[in-house]
Amino acid sequence: MNTTTLKTIFDAFDHKSKYLKHSELNTGHINDTFLITTTTGCKYILQRINHHVFKDVPGLVNNKILISNHIVSKFPNLSKKEIRNSKLTFVKAINKDSYYHIHDGQFWNIMVFIENSITHEVVKNKEIAYEGGKLLGEFLNLTLDFDSSQLIEVIPNFHDMSFRYKQYTSSIQSAAKERLQKALEYIDIVDKSKEEMHILQNLKDEGKIPTRVAHNDTKISNSLFTKDNKGICMIDTDTVMPGIIHYDFGDAIRTICNSAAEDEKDISKVEFNIEYYNAYKKGFLEKTEDNLTEIELKYLPLAAKTMIFIMGLRFLTDYLNNDIYYKRDYPDHNLDRAKNQFKLIESFSEKLLNFSTINY
Repeated sequence: MNTTTLKTIFDAFDHKSKYLKHSELNTGHINDTFLITTTTGCKYILQRINHHVFKDVPGLVNNKILISNHIVSKFPNLSKKEIRNSKLTFVKAINKDSYYHIHDGQFWNIMVFIENSITHEVVKNKEIAYEGGKLLGEFLNLTLDFDSSQLIEVIPNFHDMSFRYKQYTSSIQSAAKERLQKALEYIDIVDKSKEEMHILQNLKDEGKIPTRVAHNDTKISNSLFTKDNKGICMIDTDTVMPGIIHYDFGDAIRTICNSAAEDEKDISKVEFNIEYYNAYKKGFLEKTEDNLTEIELKYLPLAAKTMIFIMGLRFLTDYLNNDIYYKRDYPDHNLDRAKNQFKLIESFSEKLLNFSTINY
């Protein structure tokens, strides 16, 4: 994007700063993100939200601002500068909207850049895992008293297991014979796992697990750290919406505890890192244990297993559907991704004393 256009968009927001320069941040696969430096040295994150992926962008931005304002309200004694350097904060457009909308359907929002912060693409030691667990726990704690019904469902049925099985069943019916044959071992695993993998969904639907604010994208790169690896806050709240804490805990564990890349072809390299699991869980529970119900605590291990499974199921479904959702680099890429996740479940079960045999 050219400088003139970006500067025009930046100037549409009420930040009271003057554009100096920008650089593009390749931090995600969906939105376009730019770091804006101003003449005063203040920096901002300017983001174009992909309206093809997110169908209700105004609702999405409103979700983010509601949660940001709620968290900030918990720290009345912090100065404005301290808030800007420790909490996710947004800037409204000059016209008072929470976003800037231009004629071709583009939606932009802007947040304050938190100085002297870093992110990690992967967890390299248990200290980072522990701090990451604390950050998620604190996020869920700070939003515990927020009425999640005020939030729109940004991605309907995102973690709904019944919905994912319905997609899977449809893919089985239309899949090519060659793909069905290659996936046969994993089709068997999915079919045998159906009852167990619906436990959390059923508990949620029955109201036995409370619906709360959930972040819904808890990979470690969405946790912000100081340069000495102390947690600052959770970022990238595009997918914040009503959910259960198991979605967030489980997806974090899925992404930090795999010893190999998500698409590693050699599944002998895929192993569940129990040390990172225990460190993340320790940090998470330090912040949340007193506020979680007995049943929420009981099913935390199943949360990890379920969220690993749901990604394996989604990769397998896409493979059977001829790769219509996830980008691929070669014909069996999505099948390899699915194999990777199912191997991670196998390792998880072994490391947690064959958790799959525990009577829930």
